[in-house]
Amino acid sequence: MPELPEVETTCRGIAPCLEGKIVEAAIIRQAKLRWPVTRGLAKKIRGALIEKVTRRGKYILIETTSGVLMMHLGMSGSLKIVPSKQLSEKHDHFDLVLAGGKALRFTDPRKFGSIFLIKKEDLDQHKLLKNLGPEPLDDDFSVEYLYRLSRNKKVAIKTFVMNSHNVVGVGNIYANEALFRAGIKPDRPAGKISKARYGVLVEEIKTVLAEAIKQGGTTLKDFTGSDGKPGYFKQELQVYGRAGLPCEVCGKPLIEIRMAQRSTVYCAQCQK
Repeated sequence: MPELPEVETTCRGIAPCLEGKIVEAAIIRQAKLRWPVTRGLAKKIRGALIEKVTRRGKYILIETTSGVLMMHLGMSGSLKIVPSKQLSEKHDHFDLVLAGGKALRFTDPRKFGSIFLIKKEDLDQHKLLKNLGPEPLDDDFSVEYLYRLSRNKKVAIKTFVMNSHNVVGVGNIYANEALFRAGIKPDRPAGKISKARYGVLVEEIKTVLAEAIKQGGTTLKDFTGSDGKPGYFKQELQVYGRAGLPCEVCGKPLIEIRMAQRSTVYCAQCQK
């Protein structure tokens, strides 16, 4: 599943092509995604001006004068800018056709993504957004906040920081990386970690995500004519996907366990 840096890179990639453009049409080829595409979306958004492209967690928000187009890439989805007359392929489920001959195309082989059109005044109370935690790169995500929230929690710290009600966008890959950098064993109970160690973890979460976003911004050339997939920033990963290989700090073999059906890789020497 695309994680927060990949979604942020997607937003930055498509924004220059969308902002200030008029929507000529919306073509819905497959309305049955994870949730049904908003009924009447094509009619409602036709003629709207796209004002800006933003993000909340892993949801891409395309703000228009007719409402907010909220999109999620699901497990395998991607967005790219194509010529509006370019023929669609099997998994191309949605086109937002723009004035000027271009279109934003949503491709999703597994159909786990979603597309909603929401009134601006209703956005914050939408069922998928209203209970989300703070953005990890915002000031609201602080050591005081996370430490206070963790008290008396028996859940593993990795599961705790991956819970979008606590903080959004810390997916499996970057949770592994941040915990390694902070020296915290991923299955340690969240309530048993000191405030000082939370201070390190919060900073490492912010750092690893910011580095990934920066790297995506410098390595992704253009969403026009690309496959729309910024990809994961694998060359920076120290533990994820490296089970059995030597730790880059101490040289001990990295250990892989399953937590909540997800791969978790850590160093038993460096993480306590």
